[in-house]
Amino acid sequence: MPARGLPGITRNVVALGFVSLLTDVSSEMIIPVLPLFVTTTLKASVSSLGIIEGVAESTASLLRIGSGWLSDRIGRRKPFLMFGYGLSTAAKATMAIAASWSAVLGLRFSDRVGKGLRNPPRDALIADSVEPKYLGRAFGFHRALDTLGAAIGPLVAFAMLRAFPQEYRRIFLVSAIPAVLSLVVLGIFVRAPRHEPRVKPGALHREARAMGPAFARFLVTAGVFSLANSSTAFLLLLAADPKHGAGFSGAGVTLVYLLYNLVYAVLSWPLGELSDRIGRRPILLAAYLLFAALYGMLAWQAGAPFVIAGFVLLGVHSALIEGTQRSMIGDLVEPDRRGTAYGFYYTVVGAALLPASIIAGALWDRVGPRAMLATDAALALVAALLFVLLLPSRHEWRDRRHGQPA
Repeated sequence: MPARGLPGITRNVVALGFVSLLTDVSSEMIIPVLPLFVTTTLKASVSSLGIIEGVAESTASLLRIGSGWLSDRIGRRKPFLMFGYGLSTAAKATMAIAASWSAVLGLRFSDRVGKGLRNPPRDALIADSVEPKYLGRAFGFHRALDTLGAAIGPLVAFAMLRAFPQEYRRIFLVSAIPAVLSLVVLGIFVRAPRHEPRVKPGALHREARAMGPAFARFLVTAGVFSLANSSTAFLLLLAADPKHGAGFSGAGVTLVYLLYNLVYAVLSWPLGELSDRIGRRPILLAAYLLFAALYGMLAWQAGAPFVIAGFVLLGVHSALIEGTQRSMIGDLVEPDRRGTAYGFYYTVVGAALLPASIIAGALWDRVGPRAMLATDAALALVAALLFVLLLPSRHEWRDRRHGQPA
């Protein structure tokens, strides 16, 4: 049922928002301390961290096509969500006993497998649950709750580090509590009745062609930008680095990350609604250009004030891009192919993170963080140029499968 007086905010959108909130409390307790755990507790290199982040994301990404396509083929979304969230919950809790960076790699991989299984069907279910003209509002609302959880997680980690300095394993263990609660909410409150699958579901290569040239051009630009968008773990290391960055303590790093997520959470919903009114493409172009600017700034100067400003700008960038990209896919693809479309999107983005994170880690170790930041800024500018050429704003309404906005 729609929420009172607010079209587009349906029961499923609200329930899935709280599922994501609880999941992100769990995940974001881990993310700001994981780089420090790997490089200090386990004594691994920054290159190892790049391998962990890149391999875990990209090798799990193939499942994203499969889960989205299967959810379209069989007409079911919720089973993929239950298994995916469950697997991630188990992986994060087990990280408390990891004894090597290779063990962390395996557990991060399992966590990302769970995310790969659940995300395309989840986004398809959100898009299925609202009218097309409210997609930006629905995804913005979902992202706001998701990111509120991402703000609470670092705050909990900060409090735990103040009470138990450098006891990162304790944080991993406690992170299982909100993750389990998210499964309870998902099981009880999300209603995803079986849809009639297409009579003749096609093979993946035929499905990709059927989604149209505008969707293909969108995937190209999203993939190029993802080459620039290396793991946030490197910015967290920059915040902690006393030589090249701000030199914040572990607790200080969690507060900077909290600031990023607060900005992200506050802006996600209004920017999602703005994309319903003015279109997705101006919002996405602004996101690409802002990313290039903030990484260029940090390549030039990475003292404490600049790092804090960089995380604030990163929060604005994330609010601009995340929900808007998912809304744009809902615009460009017919409802019975949405699961597959989100699978293709997450796979392209995830596959690009392998070279992005491995190259970023190698540049950091061999040349320095400024070279890494400048490279990412340059790649983001290339993606912005491609976006202007391949997806001009004047063609936005023409390319939508649902016609002009109401």
